[in-house]
Amino acid sequence: MMCSTDPWLVLGRTFDECLRVVTDPTCETYVAREDGAVRGFIIISMRGAFVGYIRSICVAADARGSGVGSRLVAFAEERIFRELKNVFLCVSSFNPRARALYERLGYEAVGELKDYVIAGASEIMMRKTIGPFITSHAFPACPARPGEE
Repeated sequence: MMCSTDPWLVLGRTFDECLRVVTDPTCETYVAREDGAVRGFIIISMRGAFVGYIRSICVAADARGSGVGSRLVAFAEERIFRELKNVFLCVSSFNPRARALYERLGYEAVGELKDYVIAGASEIMMRKTIGPFITSHAFPACPARPGEE
């Protein structure tokens, strides 16, 4: 499903590369089924620099526009927001339909990684938040330098 559709075709992902992503033991993979058929899946990472990161969302070509992607994202948000205040994801600049979905779901662009995966394209980092990473407003006082007391 993944290696035979965009954006993975544009990214040049092979079956073996897609299989590695789907079976990565450091991530959590959840599958959406309808009448026994796989309609899509979502992979999230709860470790790393962007903990609470939606690594991949894949919806079967014939199920796109049916709400499967929205339900997968909602499921991932529920899972992530149980432990964290932020959900992150990246969307390719050549995938405006996916970006429009994420914006509709409340995600905001927070950065751009130009030529990150392929030349001439960007990965747009997006975030949905329910609060800051650290909730304390108290910042430690900086010690005075000698002569500034």
